[in-house]
Amino acid sequence: MSIGALDASKAYGRVASIGNTLSKAAGGDEIGGDKQSGFGAMVENLVGGTADKLRTAEAASAKQVAGKGDLIDVVTAIGAAETALDTMVAVRDRVVGAYTDIMRMQI
Repeated sequence: MSIGALDASKAYGRVASIGNTLSKAAGGDEIGGDKQSGFGAMVENLVGGTADKLRTAEAASAKQVAGKGDLIDVVTAIGAAETALDTMVAVRDRVVGAYTDIMRMQI
Protein backbone atom coordinates (compact mmCIF):
# COMPACT_ATOMS: atom_id res chain seq x y z
CA MET A 1 0.00 0.00 0.00
CA SER A 2 1.45 3.34 -1.02
CA ILE A 3 0.67 6.64 0.67
CA GLY A 4 0.72 9.59 -1.68
CA ALA A 5 2.40 12.85 -0.77
CA LEU A 6 -0.85 14.79 -0.84
CA ASP A 7 -2.50 12.24 1.46
CA ALA A 8 0.40 12.58 3.88
CA SER A 9 0.16 16.38 3.87
CA LYS A 10 -3.58 16.19 4.59
CA ALA A 11 -2.93 13.78 7.47
CA TYR A 12 -0.29 16.09 8.93
CA GLY A 13 -2.71 18.99 8.64
CA ARG A 14 -5.40 17.08 10.51
CA VAL A 15 -2.96 16.08 13.25
CA ALA A 16 -1.70 19.66 13.58
CA SER A 17 -5.24 20.98 13.95
CA ILE A 18 -6.02 18.35 16.60
CA GLY A 19 -2.90 19.35 18.51
CA ASN A 20 -3.86 23.02 18.36
CA THR A 21 -7.37 22.26 19.60
CA LEU A 22 -6.03 20.24 22.52
CA SER A 23 -3.45 22.89 23.37
CA LYS A 24 -6.04 25.68 23.39
CA ALA A 25 -8.46 23.60 25.47
CA ALA A 26 -5.73 22.95 28.04
CA GLY A 27 -4.68 26.62 28.16
CA GLY A 28 -1.65 25.92 25.98
CA ASP A 29 1.14 28.23 24.92
CA GLU A 30 -0.52 31.05 23.05
CA ILE A 31 1.40 34.26 22.49
CA GLY A 32 -0.37 37.46 21.53
CA GLY A 33 -3.83 35.92 21.82
CA ASP A 34 -3.92 34.00 18.54
CA LYS A 35 -0.36 32.89 17.77
CA GLN A 36 1.11 29.58 18.87
CA SER A 37 4.82 28.85 19.02
CA GLY A 38 6.70 25.60 19.04
CA PHE A 39 7.06 22.51 16.94
CA GLY A 40 3.32 22.08 16.33
CA ALA A 41 3.05 25.58 14.89
CA MET A 42 6.08 24.96 12.68
CA VAL A 43 4.57 21.76 11.32
CA GLU A 44 1.22 23.46 10.80
CA ASN A 45 2.84 26.31 8.87
CA LEU A 46 4.87 23.86 6.80
CA VAL A 47 1.82 21.78 5.89
CA GLY A 48 -0.32 24.84 5.17
CA GLY A 49 2.35 26.44 3.01
CA THR A 50 2.92 23.23 1.08
CA ALA A 51 -0.80 22.78 0.45
CA ASP A 52 -1.08 26.40 -0.73
CA LYS A 53 1.82 25.95 -3.14
CA LEU A 54 0.30 22.74 -4.49
CA ARG A 55 -3.02 24.51 -5.06
CA THR A 56 -1.24 27.40 -6.79
CA ALA A 57 0.57 24.99 -9.09
CA GLU A 58 -2.68 23.19 -9.88
CA ALA A 59 -4.43 26.49 -10.68
CA ALA A 60 -1.55 27.60 -12.92
CA SER A 61 -1.68 24.26 -14.75
CA ALA A 62 -5.42 24.57 -15.26
CA LYS A 63 -5.00 28.09 -16.68
CA GLN A 64 -2.32 26.84 -19.06
CA VAL A 65 -4.53 23.99 -20.26
CA ALA A 66 -7.36 26.47 -20.84
CA GLY A 67 -4.97 28.64 -22.87
CA LYS A 68 -5.09 31.55 -20.44
CA GLY A 69 -1.81 31.02 -18.57
CA ASP A 70 1.89 31.35 -19.21
CA LEU A 71 4.08 28.25 -19.33
CA ILE A 72 6.81 29.94 -17.30
CA ASP A 73 4.33 30.59 -14.48
CA VAL A 74 3.34 26.92 -14.50
CA VAL A 75 6.93 25.70 -14.34
CA THR A 76 7.76 28.15 -11.55
CA ALA A 77 4.70 27.17 -9.50
CA ILE A 78 5.39 23.46 -9.93
CA GLY A 79 9.03 23.95 -8.94
CA ALA A 80 8.01 25.82 -5.78
CA ALA A 81 5.46 23.14 -4.91
CA GLU A 82 7.99 20.37 -5.46
CA THR A 83 10.56 22.10 -3.24
CA ALA A 84 8.01 22.64 -0.46
CA LEU A 85 6.88 19.02 -0.66
CA ASP A 86 10.47 17.74 -0.56
CA THR A 87 11.12 19.88 2.52
CA MET A 88 8.02 18.56 4.24
CA VAL A 89 8.96 14.96 3.48
CA ALA A 90 12.49 15.54 4.83
CA VAL A 91 11.09 16.95 8.07
CA ARG A 92 8.71 14.02 8.36
CA ASP A 93 11.58 11.56 7.86
CA ARG A 94 13.63 13.28 10.56
CA VAL A 95 10.72 13.24 13.01
CA VAL A 96 10.05 9.56 12.38
CA GLY A 97 13.77 8.80 12.79
CA ALA A 98 13.91 10.71 16.08
CA TYR A 99 10.80 8.90 17.33
CA THR A 100 12.36 5.56 16.43
CA ASP A 101 15.57 6.45 18.27
CA ILE A 102 13.63 7.48 21.36
CA MET A 103 11.60 4.26 21.33
CA ARG A 104 14.86 2.22 21.19
CA MET A 105 16.28 3.87 24.31
CA GLN A 106 16.45 1.74 27.40
CA ILE A 107 14.78 2.98 30.52
